[in-house]
Amino acid sequence: MITLKTKKIILGVSGGIAAYKSCYLVRELVKLGAEVRVVMTPSACEFISPLTFSTLSRNEVIVNIFPEKKVNTKTSTWHIDLARWADLFVIAPATVNTIAKIKNGIADNALTTLVSARRCPLLIVPAADEDMYLSQSNQKNIADLKLQGVYFLETEYGELASGLTGFGRMAEVDLIVEKIKSIISNSHKDYLKKKILITSGPTYEPIDPVRFIGNRSSGKMGQALALAAFYRGADVTVITGPTHLSYPSQIKVIKVKTADEMLDAVKKQFPKCHIFISAAAVADYKPKKVSPSKLKKNKTKLTIELIENKDILKEISKSKKRNQIVVGFSVETENEISNSKEKLIKKKLDLIVINNPLREGAGFEVDTNQIYILRKDGTLKQFPKKFKIDVANDILNEIKNLNE
Repeated sequence: MITLKTKKIILGVSGGIAAYKSCYLVRELVKLGAEVRVVMTPSACEFISPLTFSTLSRNEVIVNIFPEKKVNTKTSTWHIDLARWADLFVIAPATVNTIAKIKNGIADNALTTLVSARRCPLLIVPAADEDMYLSQSNQKNIADLKLQGVYFLETEYGELASGLTGFGRMAEVDLIVEKIKSIISNSHKDYLKKKILITSGPTYEPIDPVRFIGNRSSGKMGQALALAAFYRGADVTVITGPTHLSYPSQIKVIKVKTADEMLDAVKKQFPKCHIFISAAAVADYKPKKVSPSKLKKNKTKLTIELIENKDILKEISKSKKRNQIVVGFSVETENEISNSKEKLIKKKLDLIVINNPLREGAGFEVDTNQIYILRKDGTLKQFPKKFKIDVANDILNEIKNLNE
């Protein structure tokens, strides 16, 4: 049974009529044993008094970045201290305005300042009138934040404050509590003092100064693994091919382009790690010769001779220590299990993550994935379609189970 006893939760409340529901949320979390600290936006105070949240949480409520009475110049880094204190950050309700600020890194009030300093998972529970919630800009902001590993609990359909009926109602308290329990179950610091090395994204193999051979990998799965491992206390290093994704400053990021560059970086970092997760979509082949100038189009056929890239997992398996765990990924469009089992054995993996990009909601360039995990002892588990941050936690859970 998942418990919230002794868990430290920050509850952010932004300015919407649904703020009244957050009072019940605080009461329920405290009843379940959590310690709750509430941070409000100034507009939230127009709906609910800070005194109400202070009474329910039994803690001081933060509204302003700076103290109101500037009698002295005593320094305070409350946002850093509170950010380090928390196991989970929840914003309920989250207005369209607050979501936009978080997405764009704007820290102009106590709540958004604290978000920028957080070192724990973030759950956003939106609430807005339907037209505002479903607006193109808000939906894009939500989608972009999901890519950054932020959890969302979608709004419900029902009667709204405007008197209209539609999507935009904040989720009910019992659903929020269940979501919090789910996230907390995967956010305990069970990877403290573990060094995890992750490869991510595609590799680009140059043909000439303009063209290259590449693949459809977005790096989203690797990013999700890095974020999940970081939230669970690991010391994370990511070696990534070309992507547009970003990472918290506490995660070491090494950027490469080609398979050879990725292999060199892995060889340097691998001896230092406890766990290596090879999530990158490394090109199997590269041009034998790279033209120093752009190849011109002409009437004759252009032939590019390819040679095979070295297999990163095969290469590092030669130097694998007994206590190191190595995880591979297998992207297959047919005979997924049998082909992946062969890879697992050949590359001496501890487990392999299998997915078929032809399945709906799986593979490259999407926010979800649907996987199997095959262990070296032959155990096979199938998982339903989930957001990649949840898939990442499933993978980390299976890695944890290898030693149990």
